[in-house]
Amino acid sequence: MADGPAMQDVTFTPDADNARAFRDALGRFATGITVVTCAGADGPAGFTANSFAAVSLDPPLVLWSPAKSSSRFVVFAGARHYSIHVLDEAHAGWLNRFSRTGEGFHGLSHEITPEGIPAIHGALARFDCEQHATHDGGDHLIVVGRVLRASYRTGTPLVFSQGAYGAFTPYTPG
Repeated sequence: MADGPAMQDVTFTPDADNARAFRDALGRFATGITVVTCAGADGPAGFTANSFAAVSLDPPLVLWSPAKSSSRFVVFAGARHYSIHVLDEAHAGWLNRFSRTGEGFHGLSHEITPEGIPAIHGALARFDCEQHATHDGGDHLIVVGRVLRASYRTGTPLVFSQGAYGAFTPYTPG
């Protein structure tokens, strides 16, 4: 038997009455954090998302899922090209920058890709994508992108779990 606090299982049927419990159950799965960028009508736009996943190696496909309730949903749902930036633990400040009331790209160093997409310097990894497909995903849109270019560097990813942000610590057996 493991040492530590007693474990409690919570079982429920996901519905409107159990929305918080469903979010809490989903929160047990740690995810990385990304900032997705595209060119908007009013200039460069950014969107913080933890709904990023690999789909296929051949062809190279990834997905992310913007919330339909987001004020930036229309910009990103219709974007033909976008870049997905995987955040390093040092990028925790980018979370507020790309929140609903954040300053976005103001004062942030970035370049423009050949497709006209703002690409932020220093991301742990970056995937420059062309929209491949979209699918209805309930209160989100599932956006599948074909990766045109990818880059990465060494570093420690920023992760999100159980309502909190932190850094990944590798497990060392023994």
